[in-house]
This record gives sequence, C-alpha cells and structure tokens, in this order.
Amino acid sequence: MLATVIKKKKEIVKFEGLEEDECLQLLNSHAFAGVENPNDHENLRVIARDIVKKLSRSPLAAKVIGGVLYSLDLDARRWRDVLESNLLSRNSIHSILRLSYIVLPNHLRNCFAFCCMFPEDHEFDKDDLVRMWIALGFIRPSQGMTMEDIGGRYFDALVKKALFDKVGDDYKMHDLIHESASKFFAQVCRKLVDNEESSFKISETIRHLSVLNAKPDILKKIEKLKHLHSLFLFYEDFNDENLCSGLFEVLKILRSLRLLYICVDQVELKMIPEEIGNLIHLRYLKIDNLTMLPKSLCNLYHLQYIICKWRWTLDKPEGDDFLPNDINNLLNLRYVKLPKNYISSIYGIGKLKSLQELYIFDLRDVSGYRIGELKNMIDLYKLGINCLENVKDGEEAHNAQLCEKRRLTDLTLCWSDNHIDSTNNDLDENVLDNLRPPKCLRKLRIHRYMGARSAIWMNNVNWIFNLEEIVLSDCSEWETLPPFGHLPFLKSLQLVRMPKVKWLESKFNGNDKYRAFPLLEVLCIHRLEALEDWFEAGVAAEDGCLFPCLIELELGNCPKLKELPSLPPKLKSLEIRSTSWKTLNFCSNSNPIPLETLKVYDCPNIISLPLADEIARLAALRSLAIMNCPNLISLGRYREVETTNNCQLMLNYLGLSDPSVLLMEPLRSIASLKNLSIRNNDEVVSFPNEVEQWFLTVRSSLSHLRMYRVKSLQSLPSTFESLSSLQYLYIGDVPMLRELPNLPPNLQRLIIRNCHPELKERYGEDGGSDRHKIAHIPRISIRIRVDH
Repeated sequence: MLATVIKKKKEIVKFEGLEEDECLQLLNSHAFAGVENPNDHENLRVIARDIVKKLSRSPLAAKVIGGVLYSLDLDARRWRDVLESNLLSRNSIHSILRLSYIVLPNHLRNCFAFCCMFPEDHEFDKDDLVRMWIALGFIRPSQGMTMEDIGGRYFDALVKKALFDKVGDDYKMHDLIHESASKFFAQVCRKLVDNEESSFKISETIRHLSVLNAKPDILKKIEKLKHLHSLFLFYEDFNDENLCSGLFEVLKILRSLRLLYICVDQVELKMIPEEIGNLIHLRYLKIDNLTMLPKSLCNLYHLQYIICKWRWTLDKPEGDDFLPNDINNLLNLRYVKLPKNYISSIYGIGKLKSLQELYIFDLRDVSGYRIGELKNMIDLYKLGINCLENVKDGEEAHNAQLCEKRRLTDLTLCWSDNHIDSTNNDLDENVLDNLRPPKCLRKLRIHRYMGARSAIWMNNVNWIFNLEEIVLSDCSEWETLPPFGHLPFLKSLQLVRMPKVKWLESKFNGNDKYRAFPLLEVLCIHRLEALEDWFEAGVAAEDGCLFPCLIELELGNCPKLKELPSLPPKLKSLEIRSTSWKTLNFCSNSNPIPLETLKVYDCPNIISLPLADEIARLAALRSLAIMNCPNLISLGRYREVETTNNCQLMLNYLGLSDPSVLLMEPLRSIASLKNLSIRNNDEVVSFPNEVEQWFLTVRSSLSHLRMYRVKSLQSLPSTFESLSSLQYLYIGDVPMLRELPNLPPNLQRLIIRNCHPELKERYGEDGGSDRHKIAHIPRISIRIRVDH
C-alpha cells in the first residue's frame, strides 16, 4: 500500500518511534488518568521518566505500561518494581507486553487470556464478551450488582490498561498484544487454522480452543480434550455434512463444555446434531445462520445464553419450527437473541424469570401469550411490547407489573399498524395509564398509541425524571405533550407523525419561566402538521434559554410552524425539510455560529438562504446540502459582505440537485471543496458553460465527485479532465449518458451504475472501443442494469 502511494515498487521505510519526551507524555496520560494534579507526584514522575528509557520509544509500550502503573494506586514502591523488572530490562516489546499480563490480578487475567481465542483484528462486542465470561465462571459475584455490571467493570479495567482500543462501538486488541498474549497464554488457550501441524501438539489440559475451518480429522483430535470449557468453530470454507459428522462425536464426549460458538459465514447451517443434549454443563450457545434449534436443547438446564444470528444476505428461517416447544423449561436463561421475532413464539415465556432482555413480545389473546406473562420477570432491563390492542382493559395491563421491575431502563410500547384506524381511544388511554414503568427508566418509545392525552404517570415530572431518550411516533390523536422540557437528563427527543400536537410545551405543563430542555442534544420533529410554535402563549423559557445544549436539530413537514427558534449556542447540525418558509433566518446570539452541517430539502417556497449574510459567523460550516428547492434565487448579499470581511465558505461537502446553484455566491467563489454530489434532477440535459468553468475553481481540492439520479443528463463537463485532485468518480442512474469526457490522470476509482448500455459497450473491459481512454484508472467498475 505504501509503495503504491509513494509510487515506488520497492522501498524500505524504517519507523523510528516517538521522541523520549513524547513517549513520556503518552505514558503519563495513562499512568495519571483521572489524577487531578499529576505534578504533585514528582517522585512518581521521576520513576516514569526512567521507565520510558526502557521502552524503545514504542507508543504501544508507553500506553500499556502506563496502564500497568495506573493500576498500582500511585504506590512508589510498586512503580519502582516495574522499573526494575527483568522483563522491562530486556528492552523488547514482547517482554514489555508480557509484564502487563503478569501483573494482572487473577480475575482479570482469566478474562483477558480467554480473549486470545479470537482471530486477529476481531471486533469485540463488550456485552457479548461479558456474557461469555459469566458463562465460564470468571466473574466474582458482588452484593447489589448484577454479574453483567461486574463483568462490564472488568472489561473497563482492561481498556484502562490499554489492552483494548475502542473502534466505533466495538473494541480491538492491538495485533502485537494479540500475538504476544496468545503465546503467553498458550497452555490455557489455543487457536488452530485448517490442518496445521501444531494441531497434533495440543496439551490435553487445554481449557479454551478455537478452530478455523476444522476438517473432520481435526475434530476427531479434539475428542481427546475432555477438559475443554469453551470451543469456537469458525468456518469460512464450509461443508454442512463434514461439520455435522465431526460434531457428532465431539458433542458426545466434551461433556465439560460451558461455551460453544459455531460461526458459519455466508452459508446456511441446516441443523445441529441432537447430541448437543449431552453438554449438560453448557451455559452459552451461539450459532450463526442456523435454520432450526435441536429439541434436545431443552435438556440443558444450566443454559444462560442462546444467541442465533442471521446474516442479512441470507433469507431468515421460515415457519414455526425454529424453536423447540419446551424451551420455556430453561429457567436459567438470562439472554436470548433470535432471528425475526421468534422470541415471541415461546409459550409461557413468563417462566423465564431470569431473562434480562425481551426486545419484542407480540401479545396475543391466547393463554401463554398475554401481557400477564411479564408479571414475575423482574430482572428485565430492556422490554418491547407489541400488539397492545390485545390487552382488554387497564386491569390486565396492570398485571404486567412494569413498575416493580427495578432494573428496567429501556421500554418500547407498540400498538399494531392496523390499530391506527381504531376509534377506542379510551381503552388505549386506560392501558397506557396502567403500564406505568419504574422511575429508573432511561429510554421510552411509544408507537401507534391512539389516545388523545398523555398517560397520567407521564405528566408527573418526578416519575419520568430520569428519562434520557424519548421517541413518540404515529400517535395521531395525541394533543398535549407531557412536560418534557422539565426533564433534567433528557438528551434525545423524536416526535414523528403526531398531527394534533400544537406546542412542545403548553400551559398545562406550567406557566413559570424555566430553563427548557436543559440537556437535550438531539431533537427530531417530522410530520407535526398542527405544530404552531415551540411554546403555547404564556409559557416561555428563562431568558430565551431554549435548548441550551442542542447539537442536532431535524425539522420536517411542519407547515404551520412560523420560524426556527434562535439557533442554540451549541448547534452543529441543522436539517430543514418540506417547510413553507420563503427564507431561512439564522437568528443566533452566538458569534461565531458553531453550525457544521446544514441540509435544506424539498422546500418549494424558499427563495433565499442567507449564507452570504452570515458568512463571517459560519466559519465552522463544512457540509451543505440544498436539494429540491426549485425557486431558490439567492444565497445572500455576498458582494457587500465580501468587501468588509473578506470571508469565504470552507466546505468539505456540497450536495445539490440544481447545478446552477453553484453560480450563486458564496458558492461561486468557494475556497476549497473536497466532496461534491449532484443528484435527483430530471431536467438538466447538459451543464451550462459557466458551471463547466466553475469546476476549474475547485480542481486542486475536489477529490470525490458523485452524480446520480440525473435522468435527462446527456453530457458531462469537458473541464473534468482538469480536476487534478479527483480520486473518486461515481456516475449512477444517468440513463441518457452515452459518452465520457476525458478524465483526469490521477483518478483512482471510476464507478458507473445503471447508465446507458452504450457506456458498457464502449468502455467495458471486454473489448470496449474506448476502453483505452480510461485505462489509466486503477479501479474501474461498470454495471448496467437491463430493464425488461
């Protein structure tokens, strides 16, 4: 990869590592994490500087040893023990890393050693990993805390020791840590790949084993490992028959197994042998792409976790035979994850009193599927109830005893789609009144409720005090919202298709001025056709302090709403869709305005966007989209502003449906642009000459260009050839385009989708007459859909 970038076939590049002061700074950032005044610990800082001299200027070593020191409680004697360790003195990265494993307390060492089972670059799901630790008995119970909470703390401790890095929502282990830890813990954990020779040298005392593409003869070798506690089978090259025949003996013999994970990629696994019923100690079962769970599973009374994932590329299993009938006998189940909503097919699910998550429960007016099943499931922390129209009255709803579930933090309440036409509003109100959750609730979603008022408990601020996230959708009769503006921890509020709501805060909620929505960060409002204003007359926010922490605002299809609020002081993303406004006013007390993303969609009445008027204050704006605004004629008075402020927009991304907007200031004089998208236009046939010339203004900055769903376009600008920085060009759903202009010499990727078939004929790799014109582009993909 590097050779390609520096355009040399072979080049040796030696990385020197950090400067010593930088290495020390990195180590201290981990060793003194959370310490208010690290400068007060001068004796420790001296030891840290001596330690850094032994770390070969490695940033990984600095992070890991910093994590080790962090765990030693600012104890100078223990810090000096690290400094004087023989392993540190060897001055090798693997010795340094081994030191970090040796000093782990036993409970963390077991947990971390187990993680070496997974392939390199594996993305760890924290919650799932904790479930595995619980199943294997690695978690030490503590009064007043769930095993999951304790395991979460264990994992956080390993992250603080820099043994895991956060990547998005998941975590990864550095490849050097993975390599050295796998060797260090080889007597406990082993990984086998295909039929490698090392498979014949496995110690019979091994506790954890993972195998990639195990052939039947390898599975036969596994049979002698009678002390195995966990077995992982990863299959890329998969044969259903081979796996089942090999598993047959394995499942008969490995009676000590507590954890079994079968990962089959992109292929359907028809069945697992009934011999799985021999694994009487099994606590955790995870299988991908399975079409049916074996009946003998119901004999495994110690099972705590069943997870069956289904790849989106495959059809999910059909029919009612996926689950065995007696699965409600597994009274120790704590977590079940199944494809579709199979969990709702469990008869008498109320017997599973230890279950912590019931993400969807479809109610039926049939014994074993009524809402009363929830009564004794007091450990639930996440619950979704669907088909609430099948609850006959408030008394039956009360039988669910939601308010007694002291761990419930996430609740979804749904009525069915066909319930929207219901006229029995009083029943819905009575049911919702009696589905009062506990005060610990953090997330609440309500869909297709047909009551005209809020539930009684929702109007009590003290009861809903802890809510952080609220979603209300398709509640077409609801008129007055609860006092959400008073909630001190509310961070996200979504209101969708509620056509009778006139205000976010009303007189009913109190007349005093107050700090409205004090912590709200995300507000999404769509299809509130009656919304007139943010507050009913007589209600106001203290000193205009509405949404003081709002970061993201989406507003669409609210035709009666007169105007935006004054832009909140922290607002970074604003999306306006389908309004009747003629202009968009950036009323704000902030200077500069922190807005980074602005999207204006489907606003046929809008004439002007005052970007130029506020250009000096919009210095943070990096992403702009203006789509389907056919009457837009101005982006503000640019010339007057330009002469006084000499300011320009510094956009990274620009999305337009009308290319002529590029000729409006300040876009006409844009200073830099990396990513341009022109889409959703049925009228433009070719680009005007002025627009063609505009491309020359961004030729040294534009790297990504996309044009799609431009139905009438017949030609592209000839100036494309001059776009010297262009790396990526996507042309999709442009059915009238038959020819490409000369493309820039540095273009790295060209993608053409669903354009005129002539493009494929002329530029395709299989003998296209004009293929030579794009042959300089390293990566080309042309696919033309033929409509019948």
